Amino acid sequence: MSADDELWAWPAVAPTAGSVRLRRFRDDDVVAAMALSLDPYVPRIGTLPPRASAAQALDWVVAQRRRPAQRVGFSFAVGDRDTDDCVGFAGLWLRHVDQGLVTAGYAVLPAARGAGRASDALRALTAFAWTKLPVQRVELHVEPWNLASCRVAERVGYEAGELLARGHEIGGELRDVVPYVLTRP
Repeated sequence: MSADDELWAWPAVAPTAGSVRLRRFRDDDVVAAMALSLDPYVPRIGTLPPRASAAQALDWVVAQRRRPAQRVGFSFAVGDRDTDDCVGFAGLWLRHVDQGLVTAGYAVLPAARGAGRASDALRALTAFAWTKLPVQRVELHVEPWNLASCRVAERVGYEAGELLARGHEIGGELRDVVPYVLTRP
């Protein structure tokens, strides 16, 4: 297997941490996608349409499965470790992997929040990032008002950088963000 093929290979063993397992998207994850599309913030920061219909949510789920083949990144359904029910989504984006840098993101369904699943998902996603040899740094871009996401990053060991005024495009506009960074151990 070439280094490029290895970089884009789906994990042979699902990344896990605590209460979650990162897995491939399944068609039945459309229900979770529809629920998350009702969140007032999540559709603004990604490609999930707001208030998605079943057809739109299924299109989104199918698109997530294509991310590695498109050489964009890895998009995972966050499954409950016991039931495998989808409780959220996590992504590792490799746009700058040639520079050793990747970005991560995650979202947990409102009904599944408050139980440490976002932290577990980020731990699993970060551990997966370290399996990719060129990766030296994982970054998150968090809006400063999003205190819950700031706490998740800090719990996992990410360190906050300086506020980047209008430093990241979110929902089609440049927004203030705090970069959270974790360097390969």
